[in-house]
Amino acid sequence: MTEFVKPSIQYFELWPLLAVFGVACLGVVIEAFAPRAVRYTAQVTVALLGLVGALVGVVLVARDVQSYDDGAARGVFAVGGTIAVDGPSLFIWGLVLSLAIAGVLLFAERHLDGGVSAFAGQAATVPGTDAETAAIAARREHTEVYPLMMFAVFGMMLFPAANDLLTMFVGLEVLSLPLYLLSGLARRRRLLSQESALKYFLLGAFSSGFFLYGAALLYGYAGSMDFAAINEAVRNDVGSSSLLLIGTGLLSVGLLFKVGAVPFQAWTPDVYQGAPTPVVAFMAAGTKVAAFGALMRLFYVALGADRWSWQPMLWIIAILSMFVGAALAITQSDIKRLLAYSSVAHTGFILTGVLGVQASDQLAVGEITSLQAVLFYLTTYGFATIGAFAVVSLVRDSGGETTAIERWAGLGKESPVVAAVFAFFLLAMAGIPLTSGFVGKLAVFSAALAAGAWPVVVAAVLASIVAAFLYVRVIKVMYFDEPVGAGPSVAYPSVLTATTIAVGAALTLVLGVIPGPVLDLAGVAGEFIR
Repeated sequence: MTEFVKPSIQYFELWPLLAVFGVACLGVVIEAFAPRAVRYTAQVTVALLGLVGALVGVVLVARDVQSYDDGAARGVFAVGGTIAVDGPSLFIWGLVLSLAIAGVLLFAERHLDGGVSAFAGQAATVPGTDAETAAIAARREHTEVYPLMMFAVFGMMLFPAANDLLTMFVGLEVLSLPLYLLSGLARRRRLLSQESALKYFLLGAFSSGFFLYGAALLYGYAGSMDFAAINEAVRNDVGSSSLLLIGTGLLSVGLLFKVGAVPFQAWTPDVYQGAPTPVVAFMAAGTKVAAFGALMRLFYVALGADRWSWQPMLWIIAILSMFVGAALAITQSDIKRLLAYSSVAHTGFILTGVLGVQASDQLAVGEITSLQAVLFYLTTYGFATIGAFAVVSLVRDSGGETTAIERWAGLGKESPVVAAVFAFFLLAMAGIPLTSGFVGKLAVFSAALAAGAWPVVVAAVLASIVAAFLYVRVIKVMYFDEPVGAGPSVAYPSVLTATTIAVGAALTLVLGVIPGPVLDLAGVAGEFIR
C-alpha cells in the first residue's frame, strides 16, 4: 500500500501567485455582496492593490531565490515539485503583472464612452432588444470583468512556472477560460464580439484537447508527467520513439495555438477585431508572454535532450509565421486585424530566438542565450502592443471606436500627438533603430545565429522588410491621405489610459536607447531549473 506524502508548500515563494488568486476570489465576493454603486471603485482598487502587492512579492522572492544556488540556474520547486520558482519564472511573473496593471487601467477607463466602460451593460441580453436598451439606459456595466481578469493573470503566472504536464494544462485552462468570456463582452458591436468569443472558445477547446492528448502520450512514453522524469526518459531512450514524437507534436499544437503561430493563427484576427479593445490589449501582450514562457520550459527542460526532433519543426513554423503574418497584414483594411496579423509575424520572430543556444556556458563572451533574448523581446513587444491598442481605443467617429484604416486618414492633422505616438509604436514593431523593437530583433537574431540557424535569420530579415511596408502604409494614411467625410476624431482619455500610453511609449524609447539594464536583468534570471 502506497503511503501518502504530504506535499511541501513554499508559501513565501508562491506569494505572488497566491496574492493574485486571493484578489480574484475577493473580487467574486465583492461582486456577490457589494452594492452596485460601489462595485466599480471597489473592484478597481482591489485589483490594482493586489497586482502591486504581487509585484512587490516578485521582487522579494527574486532576492531570496538568488541565495539558493551559486550556479546559473537558481530556484526552488514548490508544491511537491509541480511549480518551479526560478529566475525565468520570476521575470515572466514581473512582466505579466506589469502588463496586467496597465490592463486594469484600460479596463477601468470610462471617459471615452461618456461615463461608461467598454463592456456590455448586461451580457445575457440579446443585442438590439429592449432589454439591452434598458441596460444601457440604466448605465449598467460588468464589474465582474476584474475578477475574471485576475483569474486570467493567475493562469498566466501558473502556465510558464508549471513543472509537469498536468499543472501546465491547469494553467492553460485557467488562463484561457476567462479570456473566452471577456472577448464577448463588448458594449458596441455586440454580435461581432460574441462571434469572436465563440470562435475563440471552440478553437481553444480543440487546442486544449490536442495538448491533453499529447500529455497522455508523453506519459505513456516516460511513465511520468514531471519534466525532469521526461527529460531523463528521453536521454535514456526508454520508450517508443513514436509516442515521443507524436506526443511532442500534439503538445506543440496546444502551445503554438496560444502564441498565434502559423498554421494555428486563424482565431487571432477575428478575436482581435471583435473583442473589446482593452481585452485585446491585455490578451495580446500577456498571453504571448505566458505562452512563450511555457513553450520554452517544455522544450528546454522536458524535451531538451530531443532537440534535433523538435527544432526542424520550429524552423518551419517560425518562417511560415513571419511571412504569412506580414503578407496577410498588408491586405487588411481594419487596424485591429492588421495588428493581429502583425502579432503572428512577431511570433515568428520570437520563435527565431527560441532556436538559439540555451546554456550560457556554450556561448562566446558577449553573446546572449536564447532565453535572455526571448525574455527581452517579450518585454519590448508587450509594452509596445498594449500601448498601441490603447491608442486605437481613442480614435472614434459617430458610431464609437473606428478601426477602419481609411477612417484614420488625416489623423496627423486632427491630433498630431496621438498620431505621432501611434506611429512611434508602429516603428518599434517594424524594428526601426532607437526603438525597443530594433534591439529585440537584434537580440533574437543574434541568439539564432550563435546556434547556426542562419537560414531562419535570413528569412526573418526579409520578413522584417515586408512587415515594415505595412507599418509605413498606416503612417502614410495618417499623415498624407485626405480625410474621408468629416474625418476621424479623438476622444481624449482620462489619466488611466493616458498613463498606459505614456508608460508604453516611454519604455519603448528607453529600451531602444538603453537596453542594457533589462538585458542584464534577463541574464541574471539565469536558466530554467531542472
